[in-house]
Amino acid sequence: MRILFLGDVVGRSGRQAITTHLPRLRSEWSLDFVVVNGENATNGVGLSGAHAKLLLEAGADCLTLGDHAFDQRDMLQFIETEPRIVRPLNYAKSAPGQGARLFEATRGRKVLVTQALGQVFMKRPFDDPFSALERTLKAHPLGGQAQAILVDIHCEATSEKMAIGHWCDGRASVVVGTHTHVPTGDGMILPGGTAFQTDAGMCGDYNSVIGMEKSEPMRRFITGMPGGRFTPSEGEGTLSGLYVETDDLTGKATRVEMVRQGGRLAASGPDKRDA
Repeated sequence: MRILFLGDVVGRSGRQAITTHLPRLRSEWSLDFVVVNGENATNGVGLSGAHAKLLLEAGADCLTLGDHAFDQRDMLQFIETEPRIVRPLNYAKSAPGQGARLFEATRGRKVLVTQALGQVFMKRPFDDPFSALERTLKAHPLGGQAQAILVDIHCEATSEKMAIGHWCDGRASVVVGTHTHVPTGDGMILPGGTAFQTDAGMCGDYNSVIGMEKSEPMRRFITGMPGGRFTPSEGEGTLSGLYVETDDLTGKATRVEMVRQGGRLAASGPDKRDA
């Protein structure tokens, strides 16, 4: 199966990167399933129902969220009516929506998508991500009902993301980090057959401070004082993520490529001639 995961969509620039590049990539790379982290797509904080529809119409099969899952208040209701959105597993049990769902990909194959939030350096208290993932992965062994399993691990600390990647090795097809908006260069297949990247990066304008217009973050760093609001940078966005091919029988990854399309970062991804 050919799976594409795209990192945090930030503001209008990120949305435009998705609508510009994703329809083309679905065709050129013959993608079977696409997951997009959309939690910063609306004004840089959260995801509205309208923008969720936009990302899904552009070619996403599933949207994941994060610690800003419900910053756009209409998502509290919208997620109950849209099964293609997955919120973090280790949110409060009373939170709307689900933290893991089984989706149908091409030719009737099944993909389990789940997400967990890290604890290190995160501002809000969340339950232990390892325990939350353990219950889900135990209920869905790799190579069983689902032909592929993807874990979006939404963490601040790279060490925590890497620890979860190794802990999931052999139990998930893909473990990919989100939240820090900076793509890491460590896309690889772990010894047990799990594709991994510490952070997929963002879909947004990289002429910025993690997707935000530069002046206010820089002023805060220099003066130590808050002033205006952060606003998403609106230059040309780069689509960033991870391309993975998996074996349908075992669920394990057989190929991994880091993805950059458009904007300021050097282009990368599978050659369309062999994708």
